[in-house]
Amino acid sequence: MSSSGKVLDPTFQGAGQRVGTEIWRIENFQPVSLPKSEHGKFYMGDSYIVLQTTSGKGGAYLYDIHFWIGKDTSQDEAGTAAIKTVELDVSLGGRAVQHREIQGHESDKFLSYFKPCIIPLEGGVASGFKKPEEEEFETRLYVCKGKRVVRLKQVPFVRSSLNHDDVFILDTQKKIYQFNGANSNIQERAKALEVIQFLKEKYHDGTCDVAIVDDGKLDTESDSGEFWVLFGGFAPIGKKIISDDDAVPETTPAKLYSINGELKVVEGEISKNLLENNKCFLLDCGDDIFVWVGRLTQVDERKAASQAAEEFLSSQNRPKATRITRVIQGYETHAFKSKFDTWPSGSATPTEESRGKVAALLKQQGGGAKGMAKSNPVNEEVPPLLDGGGKMEVWRVNGSAKTPLPKEDVGKFYSGDCYITLYTYHSGERKEDYFLCYWIGNDSIEEDQKMAARLANTMSNSLKGRPIQGRIYEGKEPPQFVALFQPMVVLKGGLSSSYKKRVAESSLTDETYTQESIALIKISGTFTHNNKALQVDVVAKSLNSAECFLLQSGSSIFTWHGNQSTLEQHQLAAKVAEFLKPGTTLKHAKEGTESSAFWFALGGKQTYSSKMPVQETLRDPHLFAYSINKGKFEVEEVYNFSQDDLLTEDILILDTHAEVFVWVGQSADSREKQSAFDIGQKYINLAASLDNLALNVPLYKVNEGNEPCFFTAYFSWDSTKAIVQGNSFQKKVALLFGAVNIIEEKSNGSQGGPRQRAEALAALTSAFNPSGKQSYTEKSNGSSGSGPRQRAEALAALNSAFNQSSVSKPTVSRPSGTGGGSQRAAAVAALSSVLTAESKKKSPDASPTRSAEKTPSEISSTEDSQEVLEHNGTEEVAPPTPANVEDSQPKQEVEQVEAGTTNVPTVFSYDQLRAKSDSPVTGIDFKRREAYLSDQEFQTVIGMAKEAFKKLPRWKQDMLKRKVDLF
Repeated sequence: MSSSGKVLDPTFQGAGQRVGTEIWRIENFQPVSLPKSEHGKFYMGDSYIVLQTTSGKGGAYLYDIHFWIGKDTSQDEAGTAAIKTVELDVSLGGRAVQHREIQGHESDKFLSYFKPCIIPLEGGVASGFKKPEEEEFETRLYVCKGKRVVRLKQVPFVRSSLNHDDVFILDTQKKIYQFNGANSNIQERAKALEVIQFLKEKYHDGTCDVAIVDDGKLDTESDSGEFWVLFGGFAPIGKKIISDDDAVPETTPAKLYSINGELKVVEGEISKNLLENNKCFLLDCGDDIFVWVGRLTQVDERKAASQAAEEFLSSQNRPKATRITRVIQGYETHAFKSKFDTWPSGSATPTEESRGKVAALLKQQGGGAKGMAKSNPVNEEVPPLLDGGGKMEVWRVNGSAKTPLPKEDVGKFYSGDCYITLYTYHSGERKEDYFLCYWIGNDSIEEDQKMAARLANTMSNSLKGRPIQGRIYEGKEPPQFVALFQPMVVLKGGLSSSYKKRVAESSLTDETYTQESIALIKISGTFTHNNKALQVDVVAKSLNSAECFLLQSGSSIFTWHGNQSTLEQHQLAAKVAEFLKPGTTLKHAKEGTESSAFWFALGGKQTYSSKMPVQETLRDPHLFAYSINKGKFEVEEVYNFSQDDLLTEDILILDTHAEVFVWVGQSADSREKQSAFDIGQKYINLAASLDNLALNVPLYKVNEGNEPCFFTAYFSWDSTKAIVQGNSFQKKVALLFGAVNIIEEKSNGSQGGPRQRAEALAALTSAFNPSGKQSYTEKSNGSSGSGPRQRAEALAALNSAFNQSSVSKPTVSRPSGTGGGSQRAAAVAALSSVLTAESKKKSPDASPTRSAEKTPSEISSTEDSQEVLEHNGTEEVAPPTPANVEDSQPKQEVEQVEAGTTNVPTVFSYDQLRAKSDSPVTGIDFKRREAYLSDQEFQTVIGMAKEAFKKLPRWKQDMLKRKVDLF
């Protein structure tokens, strides 16, 4: 057996011990670690190894290893990268997923680490290349492909490179042009804008101009004219020429091979049972090739399996874009499991015992077992809940109608019935928001369930599709639903006519709860979001020492407190008793002190459990796009997702494992919009067979623009993006090139609203744009209208106050300190003077400007949001409206506090800040313990810099904080 020195490379010592990306380049056939400043730079003559570490279920680390092969790299270096990838995996405990990445055909997952794109550079470590910053600027033409992750490819700077089907970026020294082919995809146009912003900041110091050129629209005096001049003049462009690089591998029926020196076809129907834990297998799916590695295989066998896959690909003459992915037993990816009709539930992630055996085996061969943390249960915390104080309405489904529940019965749910609940509340500046659900009892009949769905859908349509619409099964009530009922009690039996009819026609006994019946009610949960009461069988074995119970016997009610129960449960028990039988005197029975009457009512004393209820472990959320391929429902994961991946033309599925959301974009296909719940159910059926998702998981339909807090919590959510209307491309233009400077979302409690912003914008337009003409770059030199000098001074003051950095940057640079305040005051005064003078000169019956006639949503549209005012020969982004001026500094401070970006004057050690510290500090914000760490200790403890941490969504921040006891 090989020694550790021979098996593993010392360069990988300490790898994978923190969340984030680590990169090594192959230099002289050895991996060399690259500093963070070099991440994202990939030279065509080199090969790289990229390790992505994420925090998985319950805090255990998950690993993805990618080896990237440049098109000009040598075969020997590429082979070295593949072998070293296996060694890195062994050092991590032998459970990483490995991916082979070919330049130009990288996987979506790999590209998601380097958003918006990677730009492969000429040269390599052995060629003595110059660094890009040392070279003279060179005009480059790129073709830009991809809806969510971008594949950027440099093409010759000639007219013949252009076509009608793709999006191109022409990067010149003074201006960046985007050319949209007439047949190009709207979403690819939007992603190209992100690339342009990246190029602008990285290679132009954020100061160059940006122009959009549409295929077929020629104006010799505009940006379009300039663009074609660079190509020697306008001329028709040809059709797209398909090259070898464009060849897309076809999906073929899967074929399984065993790897044992040579490939041998495994006969019979492909199933998980054919995979043996001491062997390696190759699964050929045409466009994908998977290498499956048994947990008990040797290191040499794993290396040989990876090499066999490379040789198989070459022998089959497959396209370059064919992916090779290696998965370890117990850590199979969704893409791999989806190639099987089912994935048995017994094939879940290995137990801690089996993990230990694998770690011991690999350790003998020189591999350490890193990140083998046990899955931790969910901490008791309050998740995002809907705003309180709203209006709750509940109806019971009764035949083809719904019967409203009286106020005193709201919170009682019978297992034999179905209910519709509508909660109306206010959120921020919006009008009423709606949370509309239908609840399905475990004993309800199918006809009532279908009727509940139809009635809820009708109610949603009557409210113009604005409600968050949910389907909830008994026993799977989500926290935001439970929190609306204080208390929530689920009782046996049913009151609907359908349930009564079924009982009458069958031999079933009607167990419907009444105020006189004998009943045992279990009290569970300790917080408003999980404190439910459930009627259980009236027998002693239903008791549990960790919980409280109510025993109703005729006119008497006993409260039974288990020895491990909490004070919150005691209080809830009393509350439930008052809810069920108001004014009744309670008889208290603590565990061990019960009266004979208590045991008599339960039918006699019996043994019962004292185990604490099992809590589900944390699961990372996943975002999916779906498709129907030859009648089969398929999903494709959107990796490292963000709010920008919610494209308005799409319908997407967010799976948190505890809940499933179907997000519906405003511009999605109308027929698919109506099928949102069917789409969600198809996904649930698929995920149940592959990932053990519960079939009765809560399912929601969420429409774009009406996302609730318990959905947005999974993103770093920017509410200003919801203001802008239009398709994906129009929205991105508005957000990157000016809209955020014109329309800015108010924080809660700030003055002003959409109407005031609209009026301010209309006044600003009237003062500075009397002609009313709108365009990407508005020419105002020589424009008519009164007070040109005053307008210029006001605009200069505003720009100085609110846009001190590069005038072409898409976001406002907020000033700080007293200087900024005086500038803002001067700007407001100057603008006020101009607007006052302009209004005095208008006649009383003057017609309003075009902008003033627009509604707030229209002002958010692409046309107005692309507005750029030109003044003194310099393009400047339109300044904030007056309504936003006076509160811009307070808002900044509020945002900083909420985001945790304020300067913390006091620094404490990690040991002092831990939740379970022996010497805890006082007087700090305990919700932000991590903010009091020094930068160096923050990096050591959390595993990333503070700036990177702040960019993570809140749920991921909380997960990392829990892992290190800072939550």
